[in-house]
Amino acid sequence: MQSKKTVRRDAGADLSNDLYDQPGHLLRRAQQIAVSLFFDEISEDITPIQYAVLRTIMEHPGVDQVTIAGLVAIDTSTAATVAIRLEEKGLLSRDIDPANRRQRQLHLTRQGEHLLETLIPAVHRLHQRILEPFTDAESRQFMKLLAKLVHVNNDHSRAPLTLKSPAAAAKKAARKAASK
Repeated sequence: MQSKKTVRRDAGADLSNDLYDQPGHLLRRAQQIAVSLFFDEISEDITPIQYAVLRTIMEHPGVDQVTIAGLVAIDTSTAATVAIRLEEKGLLSRDIDPANRRQRQLHLTRQGEHLLETLIPAVHRLHQRILEPFTDAESRQFMKLLAKLVHVNNDHSRAPLTLKSPAAAAKKAARKAASK
């Protein structure tokens, strides 16, 4: 006779042993689905991370690679690799920062700007497909709860989101350089 393993539970907690009821597993599956839908809608040779980097550079022209990593919530080595690939595709330029020659300032090229413009309808379709199962009220609630989940748990990420403005980061770097 096999003995059942018991799961220690906090008072009132309802922990399921079913994998498909576990939030981490469902979040991973939702991410897989979102990426699949991304590639369905955006047939360009671009990944979701590359898209996020391009969008962020559009909003923060001249941002450095370290800051872009924080703004997109990826590690700095990934940010550098993505920037190099996007430069090779002609979508951005990586210019040496005159204030800190070890850093690169990132700017969209005309081709990068054009790509983002042409992707607007596809991104709208992507959002519609992801949220399609929900009513309008459920979509708003889902997005609000998802944003809360991400925000509250940001510090637990291996690459947390940092919403420092490039100007604030530049001032910090200048103060650090001046103190040497």
